[in-house]
Amino acid sequence: MRRLLPSALGLLLSASLALTPAQETRAQHLGSNLRCPICTGVPITESPNDISREMLREVREQVAAGRSDRDIYAYFAARYGNFVLLDPPKEGAGVLLWGAPLAALAAGGAVLWGFLHRKRSAQEEAAPPTADEPFDPYLAEVQRRTRRAGSGEGGGA
Repeated sequence: MRRLLPSALGLLLSASLALTPAQETRAQHLGSNLRCPICTGVPITESPNDISREMLREVREQVAAGRSDRDIYAYFAARYGNFVLLDPPKEGAGVLLWGAPLAALAAGGAVLWGFLHRKRSAQEEAAPPTADEPFDPYLAEVQRRTRRAGSGEGGGA
């Protein structure tokens, strides 16, 4: 009997909130973006616990009262924290969390580009063999060292 009382009370309250089909669709959409505070990663529309049902009832009340989506999300974020939002706002510390992977990817790309560009420059520095003589790596190394010694960079043979 005690278990039926809250269910009957919830049914009575939901019957008093006669929403239009558009309002009910909006309430379901808003509820699908709110996380159950007890369940892990489950929206309140899919959670069977009492807190989620209470939150969904509150969403319906606020939709019936004509509050905007932003106001409803702000209400639940103020009450439960930003954790309750399945799609938290991308501002403040959230921007850092969203932007850090992109910044890391850009930095990694820049390092890779610099490494490949430096390697290509070193390869271009070596004198390419002429068509008349075959490539001799020993001769190329001697020529490179003599060029450095002649320009005053040191590093004799």
